[in-house]
Amino acid sequence: MAIQTVDPNTNELLKSFEEMSVFQVDEAISGAVSAFATWKQTNYEQRAGLLHTVAKLMRDQKQYLARLITMEMGKLISQAEGEINLSADILDYYADNGARFLADKPLAPEFGKAFIRYSPIGVLLGVEPWNFPFYQVARFAAPNIMVGNTVLVKHASIVPQCAMAIEVLFKEAGAPKGIYTNLLISGKRASMLVSDKRIKGVSLTGSEAAGASLASEAGKNLKKSVLELGGSDAFIILEDADIDKAVEWAVVGRINNNGECCVAAKRFIAIESVADEFITKFKDKMANLIVGDPMDAATQLGPLSSEEAAVALADQVQRSVDAGATVLLGGKRPSRPGAFMAPTILTDLHPGIPAYYEELFGPVASFYRVKDDQAAIDLANDSPFGLGGSVFTQNIERGKLIADQIDTGMVFINHPTWTQADLPFGGTKGSGYGRELSELGIDEFVNKKLIRVCELNDPF
Repeated sequence: MAIQTVDPNTNELLKSFEEMSVFQVDEAISGAVSAFATWKQTNYEQRAGLLHTVAKLMRDQKQYLARLITMEMGKLISQAEGEINLSADILDYYADNGARFLADKPLAPEFGKAFIRYSPIGVLLGVEPWNFPFYQVARFAAPNIMVGNTVLVKHASIVPQCAMAIEVLFKEAGAPKGIYTNLLISGKRASMLVSDKRIKGVSLTGSEAAGASLASEAGKNLKKSVLELGGSDAFIILEDADIDKAVEWAVVGRINNNGECCVAAKRFIAIESVADEFITKFKDKMANLIVGDPMDAATQLGPLSSEEAAVALADQVQRSVDAGATVLLGGKRPSRPGAFMAPTILTDLHPGIPAYYEELFGPVASFYRVKDDQAAIDLANDSPFGLGGSVFTQNIERGKLIADQIDTGMVFINHPTWTQADLPFGGTKGSGYGRELSELGIDEFVNKKLIRVCELNDPF
């Protein structure tokens, strides 16, 4: 598989890279094992110092790193800079809070004393996606390096320069060799690495197919895995919602990251009494988005990550139309160079239409009308995915009741699904398992060891 930088704004090939050889990969794993033997002996202050230094370097080099993101996968330059800030915040968050999260947890047994001690388990493999090339890596690497594990990262093949830049940041920060290692290899080879006995756990953010493949290998080899897969978040608009605010957030929720976000708002479900007002205003704002060069600060919607992604999304739309969906807006690719897709809204959807169940990874929204709260909940749950979702209402208690009935890992009230360092991130159903970020994110790849202290006269 080619490992290349292709500018999605023009589809121009900018750079190609050779995959690592079998020998180089073996050497990298051995280096991570050797580094673990030393790194696990360091204290939390030393580990935090490294993470803080990497975070500072990220911020210092923000403009350069953001341009790499935009060049390789098409993110708007302002959002790319925001991603660098968020990634640095995650590194600082675990540096600041990791020791507290990992402190011994006292228990209260009937006899004697006991506590849980958290300890690292070894070398971890992270398989990361292209859509947030720094943030996704930060939320995997930061907590696990703080734990005392060492990490190998197989990044997406379309963002090789981002992948290499992250490894350079760790080197510049003074990380011992093997603490953080970039593997320039294909996804297929990454799955094959799971059987290597030197690798003790695996984490993947990506497609359902990739997750199933990796989880299968992990299961066969009795290794812990964490998966964050696709999503098709419902965005529910109740009749008491502030419609103008809901529309404003609907546009942000759908086109953030050019629509290529697992927790993007994808299915818009409006109560009948406000459906006309919502869809009229939503369509108007989507139709007037400025589409163009993601390096241009005026652009509101850039290209998809690759020509392949744009072709696939356009095909999903066409297959849905062929099956009976109505195109309310867009539906086609603009007549311009690059991996672009026009802002699109589909309506008249039912279970026999591809867009009803498939994830639409790009600026394509699905719109539904429902009669009441229960119908909205039922439709939101009628999905193979269970990542995030949102409810818009001025009655917060009503919003909480609905949120409680939505089968996802996250629900936001009066905001699209979002992310920050101190909030847990993850899903259920076809969206995977496990959690990243917050205290929960440091809890996945650790040995929670019970240490029991018994007095000689304690009963058995």
